[in-house]
Amino acid sequence: MTTTQTSVVHDLGTLAHRLSHPARTPCVCEPPQVLADRPDGTVVRSGAIVAKAHAADTDREALAARIALAAAPQLAGILLPPLTAPEPAAPTTRPVTLWPLGAPVDPTDPGAAPWAEAADLLARLHRTEPPFPLPPMRGPAKAARAVARMRAALRGDTITPPRDPAVEPGDAIALPRDAAVEPGDATAPPRDPAVLSVLAGWRSLPAWARGEAPAPGPGADALCHGDLHLGQLVRHPAPDGPWLLIDMDDAGVGDPAWDLGRPAAWYAAGLLAPEDWSTFLDAYRAAGGPAVPADGDPWPALDVPARALTVQTAAVALAKCATEQRDPDDHEQLMIESCARIATLPPELATGPAS
Repeated sequence: MTTTQTSVVHDLGTLAHRLSHPARTPCVCEPPQVLADRPDGTVVRSGAIVAKAHAADTDREALAARIALAAAPQLAGILLPPLTAPEPAAPTTRPVTLWPLGAPVDPTDPGAAPWAEAADLLARLHRTEPPFPLPPMRGPAKAARAVARMRAALRGDTITPPRDPAVEPGDAIALPRDAAVEPGDATAPPRDPAVLSVLAGWRSLPAWARGEAPAPGPGADALCHGDLHLGQLVRHPAPDGPWLLIDMDDAGVGDPAWDLGRPAAWYAAGLLAPEDWSTFLDAYRAAGGPAVPADGDPWPALDVPARALTVQTAAVALAKCATEQRDPDDHEQLMIESCARIATLPPELATGPAS
């Protein structure tokens, strides 16, 4: 952890403690707890208060709109609402938001994962008219960032890739060997078959799924979460309140099918059990979710998002492996192998349940 990161963690802990601890009373609070500490988000809890420092390069106007969305009465019972705090609210140069503590999904009990509740929340979110103008959902931009992060890690770059990177020139074409590049040169294109399969999967996606163009179609202006996974749900009030969606950093308007893309990708790769996928899909349809037809085959609608989230997950895995100098674990390997599979198939056959 760098000195800057340590300072941010300390300042967030101080802020959360100040807001959770009654003034002029003896302090018996436990030390602040770090829930996450990454360049794109540092989260610290003290008592019932959670303080989050967002990425330094965050578009603050867009973030303000997304936080206002979480506070909008139309989204009550769907999104966890933020807390307000007396000024000054932010002790760092990074934008800071405050949230009530919720009880997360228990990662040690996969059988209790709230797939039906997650699907119901998504359907209700997707059916809600945007209460005011919002920025685009950032899911495709996040996928592009993952690919840029993978490239940077493989080159040994120490600079964090830009938050909304343009596709690099090598992504748009094949990667022939350059005889002028010496083996081991940091500028050399990647030769690892796993990396090549991720890049091939990335090139196979349409421009909108790479964050290069707006999502097409009349239904691509729905409210979206932008980064749905089980870590984005909490019970509030903790520990037994209703499930709510959290983390508005990527929310906005876009194709609602993107929010179903990660569960679909996991199912296609064999990481999500068929019964869990059926529970999720059936609950989404029962709640009137607009991302897929009410019956019949959902894959024509989910194909592109599922492929994009497969590429994103595999790219992040390879970036971590390069940084940590290790081999992919079993789950990471399954997503990398899915990239190899989808890169060799036409789009209409690229996803679907693993055989």
